[in-house]
Amino acid sequence: MPFRLSLRQVLSRLLIIFSISALLGYLVGHILLAMLITAFGVIFYQYKHLVQLSNWLWKTKNISAPTAEGSWGRIFDGLDRKIRKYRRKQKRLNTRLRRFRDGAEAVPDGGIVLGEDLTIQWSNKRAKKLLGIRWPGDQGQRIDNLLRAPEFTNYLEKADYDTPCLLPSPVNSDIQLEIRFIDYGQDHILVLARDVSKVHRVEEMRRDFVANVSHELKTPLTVVRGYVEMIQASEGDFDPHWLQAFHVIEGQVSRMDRLVEQLLVLSRVEVNTDDELKQPLNIPDVLEHLLKDAHWLNQDKQHTITSDIDDSIGLLGVDSEIKSALANLMSNAIAYTQSGGEIHVSWKRFGSKAKFSVKDNGPGIRPEDVNRLTERFYRVDKSRSRNTGGSGLGLAIVKHVLQHHHAELIINSQWQKGSEFSIVFEEASVIPLP
Repeated sequence: MPFRLSLRQVLSRLLIIFSISALLGYLVGHILLAMLITAFGVIFYQYKHLVQLSNWLWKTKNISAPTAEGSWGRIFDGLDRKIRKYRRKQKRLNTRLRRFRDGAEAVPDGGIVLGEDLTIQWSNKRAKKLLGIRWPGDQGQRIDNLLRAPEFTNYLEKADYDTPCLLPSPVNSDIQLEIRFIDYGQDHILVLARDVSKVHRVEEMRRDFVANVSHELKTPLTVVRGYVEMIQASEGDFDPHWLQAFHVIEGQVSRMDRLVEQLLVLSRVEVNTDDELKQPLNIPDVLEHLLKDAHWLNQDKQHTITSDIDDSIGLLGVDSEIKSALANLMSNAIAYTQSGGEIHVSWKRFGSKAKFSVKDNGPGIRPEDVNRLTERFYRVDKSRSRNTGGSGLGLAIVKHVLQHHHAELIINSQWQKGSEFSIVFEEASVIPLP
């Protein structure tokens, strides 16, 4: 039962005690002396228990509070009750903390908790195996003092944690790690380090396989094309139905040749991350040549192609990659816009950045297909793509080129109303032209 002590109760008890002492003093003829003795007794009683409480708090190691009678006994019982309640709560917290740590240790990823200043607060055993970080030995150290890879330093400087950081493990260079930063609570950061070595090796094998197969296909395709062209040159020696068959073969060989060429381009841009290859590019001149090629490709469909080019904006990039990305967007607009449609090409400033866009009034793209357009070999309409010679690799090439140039592809499309494909280049890549 809870014990409640109010000021009114204290005053009532003191009044009763001193009334009794005054009555006894009256009976013996010394009222003031009796009340003085009673006052000293009350003070002694209170200070005795105060000293007892002070000794228990500061000197003894007993967990249980002292025992006493009366009000002080009830107070000590209340302290015991609070202590037991706190210990039960602490036990539950310790159990939860132990479960959390056991769960964190069971995770196959390396886990590190950082403060706002990037100092290490906690890490699991997997972090020691993958990153060489030891807890509690490295507690309080800044993580960039222990992970000195240039890729990681640049990642922290950019502070763009939406994408992971890839770097080799400082413990074992054969291990490829994927580092992710996640907000944890109000003032902490959770760092997860995942071993992606197998995925990395499989991706390298895939790229090597595609590049090697594509390269090996070039020679037989060239031979087949040569024989077909030789046969077509002597058309008088064959019946018309054979000539039609050779014409179909020539068309399919040409399509296969374009596919192989795009696979080779995709393989090159996937592995090319060398910023030293970047050079100043005169984008208006590049677009002028691409527009001439577009008008030549447009002979059959007769689109209305317009342009708005800012001659004062250049770009720092890899010439072949930028040309490939811009040409792919323009050729896609020509291929998928109905005959007589309208295509508008623009190159202009976009705040402190630069923006290239190709807009058409073609059939548009369904919302559920937009996010998958940059996947390899993904085609919205397979039959239509085959008819137009599409391979499903153009936008995949564009995506990898833009990743190398730290640019962003923006797709705005409305079904049956047209599409606009835009590339936004960061301020660091934009250069003025004389």
